[in-house]
Amino acid sequence: MHDDTLLPLSLPAIRRKKVTASFDGGRLSSDGGVLLLSGADRRLGLSDTLAGVIPDHREAWRVTHELADILRARIFAIACGYPDADDLDALRRDPAFKLACGRLPESDDDLASQPTISRWENAPDVRTLIRLSYAMIDLWCGSYRRPPAAITLDIDDTVDVVHGQQQLSLFNAHYDERCFLPIHVYDADSGHCVAVLLRPGKTPSGKEIRGHLRRLIRRLRRHWPRTRITIRGDSHYGRPEVMDWCDANDVGFILGLAGNGVLAARSKPPPMRCAPGARLQISMRCATGPRPATPPSPGPHPAASPRASRPRGKASISVTWSPTSAAAPRGGCMSVFTARAVRRRT
Repeated sequence: MHDDTLLPLSLPAIRRKKVTASFDGGRLSSDGGVLLLSGADRRLGLSDTLAGVIPDHREAWRVTHELADILRARIFAIACGYPDADDLDALRRDPAFKLACGRLPESDDDLASQPTISRWENAPDVRTLIRLSYAMIDLWCGSYRRPPAAITLDIDDTVDVVHGQQQLSLFNAHYDERCFLPIHVYDADSGHCVAVLLRPGKTPSGKEIRGHLRRLIRRLRRHWPRTRITIRGDSHYGRPEVMDWCDANDVGFILGLAGNGVLAARSKPPPMRCAPGARLQISMRCATGPRPATPPSPGPHPAASPRASRPRGKASISVTWSPTSAAAPRGGCMSVFTARAVRRRT
């Protein structure tokens, strides 16, 4: 058997001090930054909070790895660029990871292995997942010293490409990939993550978005009953079910609308003739907005008016006369045309 082990090299002594060169650096780690993540986690109480809402049916006297330690190791591994649970088979002995999880690198037990991690990843049911989402919302609300007067929440989905046959992964023609399409909700002012929902790789329907918003807003109002809430999203979320629900529950919204032929036709400016020397300026914009905001009432919310909110297509044509033009008439000229595309309600 060939042995490549290098023996220590003896060097000349210096001032009666023995000098030895060796090639075993001891237990080293290339993930020193995980200790900073550990400090942030303990300050926020993230792992302990999430572990507190997951039922643990194990017999206490047989438990080697606490649930909070299992979650902590998995979260730290993902944050350090190790997305697979298989990576924990090597990282469980890493001295930096053991220190980050509150264990001594030499004398304490190693962290949980991949089978233990995988069992817990598949253990939570739907109710537990909802409680985990509520725990994330509670952590965000707890970061405020006092209830804010108003908040704006950005909601969007992002592609998460997969390379196998994972559950819920679907082929998405827009991204030309097999992927998940999780929904993210962020605080527009601070950029703080409010909630994340793992879901199949397809565009969410209006009914699905309405259900997610209902649970989100209900949890927020348990903390802040008088705070004005505005939802902001792109055309994926500008669905009739979503806008109707926001109107009925006193939630503001700024949602995009996908272009369509009817709106383009109604927003087309009429033909007009300008005098010589005039400079034509045309600006077109499409906007979707709610009715004017009203202060929240402590009582039950009244039913929304069927004409409370509608998308608007507006085209403005202004004619500005050049200062060098001799043909400019007195007072100038201004013409404005406005077209409305009314959203039908069923």
